[in-house]
Amino acid sequence: MPTIPKHRLKTPSQGQLCPPLSRRSPHSTRKKTIYRSLCLALALLVAVTVFQRSLTPGQFLQEPPPPTLEPQRAQKPNGPLVNSNNFWKNPKDVATAMTVASQGPQAWDVTTTNCSANINLTHQAWFQGLEPQFRQFLFYRHCRYFPMLLNHPEKCGGDVYLLMVIKSVITQHDRREAIRQTWGRERESAGGGRGAVRTLFLLGTASKQDERMHYQQLLAYEDRLYGDILQWDFLDTFFNLTLKEIHFLKWLDIYCPHVPFIFKGDDDVFVNPTNLLEFLADRQPQENLFVGDVMQHARPIRRKDNKYYIPGALYSKASYPPYAGGGGFLMAGSLARRLHHACDTLELYPIDDVFLGMCLEVLGVRPTAHEGFKTFGISRNRNSRMNKEPCFFRAMLVVHKLLPPELLAMWKLVHSNLTCSRKLQLL
Repeated sequence: MPTIPKHRLKTPSQGQLCPPLSRRSPHSTRKKTIYRSLCLALALLVAVTVFQRSLTPGQFLQEPPPPTLEPQRAQKPNGPLVNSNNFWKNPKDVATAMTVASQGPQAWDVTTTNCSANINLTHQAWFQGLEPQFRQFLFYRHCRYFPMLLNHPEKCGGDVYLLMVIKSVITQHDRREAIRQTWGRERESAGGGRGAVRTLFLLGTASKQDERMHYQQLLAYEDRLYGDILQWDFLDTFFNLTLKEIHFLKWLDIYCPHVPFIFKGDDDVFVNPTNLLEFLADRQPQENLFVGDVMQHARPIRRKDNKYYIPGALYSKASYPPYAGGGGFLMAGSLARRLHHACDTLELYPIDDVFLGMCLEVLGVRPTAHEGFKTFGISRNRNSRMNKEPCFFRAMLVVHKLLPPELLAMWKLVHSNLTCSRKLQLL
């Protein structure tokens, strides 16, 4: 639209909203009346608008100023707008977190990534003595929540009884495909009048910059095919596995508030869904159910060459609280929602299953050990024949660890006309 010079603009007070009819106009008296009525209505509309906006008539007729760019904001239900930076918090009060447990957002409310390193740590002597990966972790430990890249809230639509949730990595498509063909296959009914069984995979982004765009395109195509991937905008690294825990728990609280039970595991485990459902048959969603391969009195590993090494400056206690091995565990939905708010009261810890044990301790809940969960294999001796015996797999709930070809082969054996000389009863 061409710009009108200001000296040619006339305000409503000058009577120029509607130019006068020419005295030589041949219009009839009736048309003049209609024309004046329209002009009067337009003048009234302008006056009301000017009054509501507290503008002068001259300001109303000028072009509006360009919009001010502001950071994207997330809104709490029944509360004021808050900047997304407020999500990088360091909560301390457990009671406060429990109070707001029923007042969470109605959609994923983190829309921007705006987190800087905590450089105050660089001046502390204990921090300088840490290995680079721990310094990196501590620099950004306050960054708790990130935007979603792929979301499927429809997974919790309808009557869902069991949600199967699998931690995966963007590069491990073969593992996800093997799970979809075996124990992760969805079903519309869990039997006995129970609802559906649904499957989801939890992912971050590719950890290598040069691979990110390529793998992201492949993942987008995979998600269009299956529609079962939740992805957040943080790097998929070992220390960020804890981020997957808290992001899923927050997602569950928002989109899946009524699911009775959740199985959560790795993408290299064998799961027997029939045994899981049989185990859950006499359980109630209101129970403090958290069952798996529980570690009691586990001590922090201080050997630097170990994957799970933790320096004393990061955790000084002699032992961890009880926790279930991250290979696979079952929990009740009501406990999972409370767990989300309990986890928000703690600083992040680089070992994800230990961190969940810490969160359970906040709630005063002890995880339950079950012989059917084998997160170190059926036998800890990797060369044992028991680890390849399908009759043992048939009796278990979860066995760790199998690669895709092994999973596919074992699944086929377990579901063949298998005759076992001895029946194990674990449920």
